[in-house]
Amino acid sequence: MDTLIFLQHYWWFVISLLGALLVFLLFVQGGQALVRWLAVDEEGRNLVLNATGRKWELTFTTLVTFGGAFFASFPLFYSTSFGGAAYVWTAILFCFVLQAVAYEYRRKPGNVWGTRTFDAFLTINGLLGPFLLGTALSTLFTGAPFTVDRLNLADRGGDGHVVISQWATPWHGLDALANGWNVVLGLAVALLAMTLGCQYAMNCIDDGEVARRARKRMRPLAIGFVLCFVAWLVRLLCAAGYAVDPATGAIVVEPYKYLHNLLAMPYVAAVLLGGVAAVLRSIVSGWRGSRRAVWWGGSGTILTVLALLLCAGWNRTAYYPSLADMQSSLTIGNSSSSLFTLRTMAWVSLFIPFVAIYIGYAWRSIDRRRVTRAELDEREHRY
Repeated sequence: MDTLIFLQHYWWFVISLLGALLVFLLFVQGGQALVRWLAVDEEGRNLVLNATGRKWELTFTTLVTFGGAFFASFPLFYSTSFGGAAYVWTAILFCFVLQAVAYEYRRKPGNVWGTRTFDAFLTINGLLGPFLLGTALSTLFTGAPFTVDRLNLADRGGDGHVVISQWATPWHGLDALANGWNVVLGLAVALLAMTLGCQYAMNCIDDGEVARRARKRMRPLAIGFVLCFVAWLVRLLCAAGYAVDPATGAIVVEPYKYLHNLLAMPYVAAVLLGGVAAVLRSIVSGWRGSRRAVWWGGSGTILTVLALLLCAGWNRTAYYPSLADMQSSLTIGNSSSSLFTLRTMAWVSLFIPFVAIYIGYAWRSIDRRRVTRAELDEREHRY
């Protein structure tokens, strides 16, 4: 395999893995969204938010890293989606800014707004954040209305910048909400985040009432997630996709493209099936009240999202179909950085395992003791 092609596939795998980790870490948002249903009093709400508060930086950092990796390895996607679909990405970032502000100032002395105001910020982040991210994720399969003209390298806009990508509608990303299947996946991600949030509360909070409520709330949320996700997945496997003609390099329509991708890459199909099975096992375990449910749910979420994103970009597939001009669709071949950039970043990426080991160590150290009501009185820093 050509070095450039190998590095393009390698970096799509890295980005897919970061995206999968991000979806798993949305359990923080799910816990925030359910705080009023998991606790009956103020102390109970503080208990839940201090449990999720110990992890919120990981979600935010992963989101920023995901965007940075996309910018460095596939800059044309970054400029097309992050620049063109500006309204959606601005709304997502605004939700996460609300989260950061809420955790920082919720329990600050002299807080004149009261904790309820910042609790509302956390609820907004918990509901809208996963929903909008799921909707944006779905556009990698359903497409978006944009055009790309590389001949515009010599054409500079009024501000002196080169204009290569343009959005074909004035909605700048909000048009994704007009596609029902984007909304379905957005709902699936939001329901999954809340399901994982319940499982995480059962795992790390030592409080019988919270555990009972989390188990009770998880059941309808998990059922809703399964229905939404299965419907979206079945539709995806039956849908046509955009493929790259190996002879001409042109983008062509291929019926059942994503089903063909899974058949052509059985290892990706195996990862997808394993991930779905793990998520289903987590639901059954959580239904029975097992504290280990979140580990099955987390690993299953990572495997499932990883497989779906690999299916979106590998096997000569347009990972960002253009609904305005089919030939403008983005692939890992026509949107990547140069060989020099990809190779240099590949050396830097060798440090990723060490970072992952550190995160795992820090996670284990933080969760070594379960959160209790008594511990809240002993801690100097409370969210």
